Amino acid sequence: MQHARRHTVARVPIHGRPPPPSSNPRTHDRDARDKIPSGPVCAPQLAASATMAGKTPKAAAQPAKKAAPAPAPAPSVPAATATTAACTASVPVAEPVSTPAAAAAATAPAAKKDVKPAADKKQAAEAKAAPKAAAPAAAPKEAAAPAPAASTDATDAAASELSKNQAKNEAKKKAKLEKFLAKQAAQAAKAATAVPKEKKEKAAPAPKAAEPVAVVDTTPAGAKKDMSTPMANAYNPKAVEAAWGAWWEKQGYFHPKLEKDGKASPKGTYVIPIPPPNVTGSLHLGHALTVSIQDAMTRWNRMQGKTVLYNPGCDHAGIATQSVVEKRLWKESKTTRHALGRDKFLEKVWEWKNMYGNRIYTQLRRIGSSGDMDRACFTMDPKLSKAVNEAFVRLHQEGIIYRATRLVNWCSHLNTALSNLEVENKELKGRTLLSLPGYDRKVEFGVIISFAYPIIGTNEELVVATTRIETMLGDTAIAVNPKDTRYAHLVGKFAAHPFITDRKIPIVADDYVDMAFGTGAVKITPAHDPNDHDIGKRHGLEFINILNDDGTLNENAGSFAGQKRFDARYSVLDALKQKGLYRETKDNPMVVPTCSRSGDVIEPRLKPQWWVNCKDMAAAALEAVRSGELEITPKASEKEWFRWLENIQDWCISRQLWWGHRIPAFLIRIAGQAIDENDEKYWVSGRNEAEANAEAKKRFPNAKFTLEQDPDVLDTWFSSGLWPFSIFGWPDNTKDLELFYPTSLLETGWDILFFWVARMVMLGIKLTGKVPFKKVFCHAMVRDAHGRKMSKSLGNVIDPLDVIEGITLQALQARLDEGNLDPREVEKAKAGQKQDFPRGIPECGTDALRFALCAYTSTGRDINLDILRVEGYRKFCNKLWNATRFALSKLPADFKMPANWSVKDLSLVEQWILAKLNNAITEVNVQLEAMNFMNTTTAMHQFWLYELCDVFLEACKVLTTESSRATLYTCLDLGLRMLHPIMPFVTEELWQRLPRQKDQPESIVIAAYPEPRADWANEAAERAFEQVLDAVKAVRSLMTEYSVANAAVYIRATEPATQAQFRGSANVMGALIKGLQTVEVVATIPAGCAVANLSEQAAVGLMVKGHVDVDAEVAKIAAKRAKTEAAAKALRAKTQVEGYETKVKADVREATAGKLASLDAEIELLSKAIDNFLKLKDE
Repeated sequence: MQHARRHTVARVPIHGRPPPPSSNPRTHDRDARDKIPSGPVCAPQLAASATMAGKTPKAAAQPAKKAAPAPAPAPSVPAATATTAACTASVPVAEPVSTPAAAAAATAPAAKKDVKPAADKKQAAEAKAAPKAAAPAAAPKEAAAPAPAASTDATDAAASELSKNQAKNEAKKKAKLEKFLAKQAAQAAKAATAVPKEKKEKAAPAPKAAEPVAVVDTTPAGAKKDMSTPMANAYNPKAVEAAWGAWWEKQGYFHPKLEKDGKASPKGTYVIPIPPPNVTGSLHLGHALTVSIQDAMTRWNRMQGKTVLYNPGCDHAGIATQSVVEKRLWKESKTTRHALGRDKFLEKVWEWKNMYGNRIYTQLRRIGSSGDMDRACFTMDPKLSKAVNEAFVRLHQEGIIYRATRLVNWCSHLNTALSNLEVENKELKGRTLLSLPGYDRKVEFGVIISFAYPIIGTNEELVVATTRIETMLGDTAIAVNPKDTRYAHLVGKFAAHPFITDRKIPIVADDYVDMAFGTGAVKITPAHDPNDHDIGKRHGLEFINILNDDGTLNENAGSFAGQKRFDARYSVLDALKQKGLYRETKDNPMVVPTCSRSGDVIEPRLKPQWWVNCKDMAAAALEAVRSGELEITPKASEKEWFRWLENIQDWCISRQLWWGHRIPAFLIRIAGQAIDENDEKYWVSGRNEAEANAEAKKRFPNAKFTLEQDPDVLDTWFSSGLWPFSIFGWPDNTKDLELFYPTSLLETGWDILFFWVARMVMLGIKLTGKVPFKKVFCHAMVRDAHGRKMSKSLGNVIDPLDVIEGITLQALQARLDEGNLDPREVEKAKAGQKQDFPRGIPECGTDALRFALCAYTSTGRDINLDILRVEGYRKFCNKLWNATRFALSKLPADFKMPANWSVKDLSLVEQWILAKLNNAITEVNVQLEAMNFMNTTTAMHQFWLYELCDVFLEACKVLTTESSRATLYTCLDLGLRMLHPIMPFVTEELWQRLPRQKDQPESIVIAAYPEPRADWANEAAERAFEQVLDAVKAVRSLMTEYSVANAAVYIRATEPATQAQFRGSANVMGALIKGLQTVEVVATIPAGCAVANLSEQAAVGLMVKGHVDVDAEVAKIAAKRAKTEAAAKALRAKTQVEGYETKVKADVREATAGKLASLDAEIELLSKAIDNFLKLKDE
């Protein structure tokens, strides 16, 4: 009798490790073994599952190692999903093929599997702890990305440690594991797969930012690191990253490489101008994402032989920097900028710039930026300031820049105007108390207050409503709809202002008024509301400003003068009540405009400012995208581009600040003559005062005059808008401008697409006649693991150096005490840090951070970054390290690639790995070209972890030919080059340790990037070896299920080519299957075997007769079935209680029903398992 086992063989990495989620069908198939089988189930399947105690094989007790949350363990099933049986027919078989594993197993316990030489205990413990310490949950809302590498040691040892005593120990550990998984599953979005520990090993604690191991690097500054020292047993990011950056810079690798004639490479140029970080502190993870993406593209193009320039720099960030320095001054010395004076205050800001500008460049280097630091620019450098003045003067002379008095967004706290893009709107659903700078008590918003204006000469009144009651002090009219018959008789009459007795308020008719809203009468404050401003112009109303620049009320507010505007809000309301004019207060959903820098509520105010007419420039920017001259990715950002530019407003570029580019405009004051400062004829611009003076003489040739430069500065985005060409010397016709402009790529966050990108395009086309870059790539926003925007007040803003180096919770919180946060926000931020980083942030290293950020990057707009996932990628770095250590043990120090090495002469596994390498190289190049970094990292991770490490390096333990060494070297060399753009430090360190070849570049930085080779593409070899891997998986599953060591395996193959394929790969199978003694290729599988079908033409059999104690297994399963039946009975009884369907919530009933179904399914599986074991006994 033969129980034909239908085994759907999933093409998984050997030893049961699932790959990262991806679109590759092969990676999805690997998860099939975790699902409940739909067909008959054999007894050994249950023997390996969580339903058994005692001899449970160690490998079977392990859950699949995934980075995603583990599914609920119901019911427990083994890795394989086929039914098994014993064979009854006895047939002649071929001569056994002995494997290296057999010889080793005959004399000693099976060696622990790894791709590296034996490591010390500390290293082994770190590898064991990997999944539990750092297997992070998949970020919500994120597209699939490669999961961090998990340690394979526990799995690797499974097949070799199968004795009964060990199995009992593993069963106990398995029970603990199930309890742990159940607890993890209850934590939303935090479940992570764990694995059983090795015998006598303690569970790893939660990730902890322990004191970092001291690393002493003795490399002289700028010198090349000594690679002659022995490799460390384990990867240490601090040691690996030391010295390389300084050496790269000293060697000049980051300078754009030109031909001897001074021209760019014939392969082309590639130029990225960095979005200059603000000099307001240190870089955050959003900057790290930007740099990781830009530098990956920079390094990739450099390795392709192009002339490459990644130009770094910093932005002076007018409002942001001045605000930070003012807060610091007040915190440290209770001093204001006005007390210091302009010159002294600017000295303080320059001190700040020098301190943090240098820190930013240090951070850029630590993140691995390969920018040309010799070209680093600052937006207030003389070269760039010259460009700013030139641009202003040209545009002013053309009439594109003009001066006008208009309503602006005024921040009273910062005393400056803001553009619409610098205003954040807070949506309120009703009455809300807001904390505002400069106020001790919270201020009420989200209400609408009604009050009455008495009509002069009548007994009537008009009731109006407002959300800003204090602005009634600036009212100069009441408007009604001309069609509103209720008020037609009042049009033309006047209302009396209750507090300013000499002000009569006219009642006007205007179509703007909605008769159905409120009372149908609207108070008009032309100087403090955009809509009222338009009405005021139409009716010739008086524009009365009631506010000083600092937000206090001026003399136009009557008796309320001198009060803060929001203190006056309450004073005016009380006064209206005293006069009997107050009517009611109601909740009112509304939007409150706030300053993005200070949090203060914005006030619309009439101020004379400098403006840019954007209409024609916006049209040119629109056409650049429509024509394809400029590409914007993703397409969603392109749609926003059209929407915004088609509705663009003129741009206010004046800022009432001291820090920034002072506007090169001068007011002409004529002696003995009063002038209107708002009249543009009295304003001239000049690149310097002498030029402005000459222009003034032309305008007033016979007058005596003096010039006063406008004290205001330009909007930061005006100078930043010139960045792509000002850094190359514009307006001068420099060699750099000729070589590097237009640039190749502008990579930035989508949130500043209009702040900055649109303005660069408008100004670039206008001033240079060219688009400033050929492509715009908008990356997603980095949020914390909970999906929240990173905010200092939440305590979730992370310095990338803290992820690279690690930091304790205490050190994180000390930073908050030293910062500029309001004391009321500090405690809130500390609570947030304690919740997210109870043990601090573990040391992850630069390469892991870069890889994680790129792996997260997709076309979505949010990246919910879990720091634990970054730590998982550190373990991937450790995998690279150990793989290279192992490879070096197989390669002589003087190894040279053989001159006659040809793929057609290689073994099947060698042809397979080269085909896989070729596939990875092809995919990575395609995805980098498309800037799809998630797919890029998936392809890299897939090759290194699941194809090179899990298969070929294991095979190399039995491959001893010169060709196999050449193949191994080729995979390491090209595999490291392929990884380098994203992981620069560890790849340089490992590549430098490979045996040197003739004409090899001195650094991986300038090595050629791998290109696919047609002679390596080999689908036939891939299919053939995949069948071998299917057999390996099937055998391992059978060995696990039956707790069989020292395995004798029989492979039935009907096709001669397949038979030859298996015979030729027997030694490789021995390397991949621990405990495998013999492999025989036969016509018929003998009796006493458990069988797994690979296909209609092939199957594998494992001799189990004599290896299994059937009675003991049946007894264990029966006990488990009884326990499961009792649990199902108890749960079913709860559902039969009266009122269950009506009193118990639907979600609880649904969960209970699911659990019952799971228990019933498990009972059925256990029953079938007993039947199959008994059948095996009868044979």
